[in-house]
Amino acid sequence: MSAPTVEVVQAELGNVIDPEIRRPITELNMVRSVEVADDGLVVVGIDLTTAGCPLRETITRDVTNVVGAIDGVSSVRVDMGVMSDEQRKELRSMLRGGAAEPVIPFAQPGSLTRVYAVTSGKGGVGKSSVTANLAAAMAADGLKVGVVDADIYGFSIPRMLGVTYPPTKVDDMILPPVAHDVKCISIGMFTQDGRPVVWRGPMLHRALQQFLADVFWGDLDVLLLDLPPGTGDIAISVAQMLPNSEILVVTTPQVAAAEVAQRAGIIAEQTHQHVVGVVENMSWLEQPDGARVELFGSGGGERVGAELSTALGYQVPLLAQVPIEMGLREAGDDGVPLVLREGSSPAKDALRGLARSLSHRARGLAGRSLGISPLGR
Repeated sequence: MSAPTVEVVQAELGNVIDPEIRRPITELNMVRSVEVADDGLVVVGIDLTTAGCPLRETITRDVTNVVGAIDGVSSVRVDMGVMSDEQRKELRSMLRGGAAEPVIPFAQPGSLTRVYAVTSGKGGVGKSSVTANLAAAMAADGLKVGVVDADIYGFSIPRMLGVTYPPTKVDDMILPPVAHDVKCISIGMFTQDGRPVVWRGPMLHRALQQFLADVFWGDLDVLLLDLPPGTGDIAISVAQMLPNSEILVVTTPQVAAAEVAQRAGIIAEQTHQHVVGVVENMSWLEQPDGARVELFGSGGGERVGAELSTALGYQVPLLAQVPIEMGLREAGDDGVPLVLREGSSPAKDALRGLARSLSHRARGLAGRSLGISPLGR
């Protein structure tokens, strides 16, 4: 069998997707050269964005598998190089759509990305667990999803999503790690293990701004922000930078937790955001005989929804009640969200249902261009 042509190999390389940017490596101009010998040996030159690219082996494997499957190819060799400054500049310009300076894409009038800010009144109610499982469930349903771990002091998203490698920097652009088909960014990816983040308000605002503008998110269907508990600097910054974001309030059934969670939702009255609904976590512990033990009381989620509905002047529904399950905690520690595990469970079903209800909501027209212009007389 004769060796394939260079054109055939280049066409097949279009099926190799960059794991971080999620576009074909040919489109990103990462293929430096293709050489085909008479005996079927194919040598592919690849230019990585940085010398220390954490996904070098993944790209090498994918190129080898795709090219190796072409008829007439006897063996494949991948020669790795690094993009020049000019190549990186062109790549940044292409990814930003020609914009010279970074902008927050989700705040632009034409953005179709749903932005949900997941908040709570106090810590320890499972806000990050809800965020991680929502992201994984939406991605498993075929949506393009991103997560910003905006809880700068108490970041936990990297562990809960099982992120295993750091972000890649292309000069002033950051390529976020991808885990379970979810793009995510967290301050925890830039700090030493066990070291706290000791910042005041302006630094928190700048960090969030960089997460939104300097990170290449691509075309997302949904962006989830895991906010710190309460109504402090980050909550206000999110409202300023992402005025189209909607708030999802997480609480437990406990009365004390519900009273605090209500305050986290009431902030929408001042920031002019929409509260999409309430999630009640740790609702009950199901026994082997089907009986429910309400360890933290009952009615907290309904109370928060009712109080917010009265205060905000529109219906704020209780979207889901998530029972206590050991598997939910284990999944968070293991980095594989419960919604991705085999089998069924009440908590998994509740989180899956919540993800689908949020995914299927149509985005409003506020702030969006209708693509029409007035006619002159």
